[in-house]
Amino acid sequence: MNRREVTVVRIYLTEGDRLLKQLLEHLHDTEQVMGVTVFRGTAGFGRTGKVHGQSLLDVAFDLPLVVEFFDLPERVEAVLEGIAGWFEPGHILTWHAATNA
Repeated sequence: MNRREVTVVRIYLTEGDRLLKQLLEHLHDTEQVMGVTVFRGTAGFGRTGKVHGQSLLDVAFDLPLVVEFFDLPERVEAVLEGIAGWFEPGHILTWHAATNA
């Protein structure tokens, strides 16, 4: 079994940031990364402590989103340079992993 080293990126944002469509288009059309998944959270909070969530009585339009993608380490570095400044510090995590080639 061949294994390939990749870098995984996780980006934290909220629906209210209005960046999801732009980010997905960039990752898909411009950067053509290997894979992207978007997770929609039911609740969450970050550095500010503001809770983003929904209750049974209302529909929230500012829920947490997590965008996760992976690619070869050198490709990820180029992608991160391309989206530099789109997100506040601490909203992007990276780690190394391996995938079956």
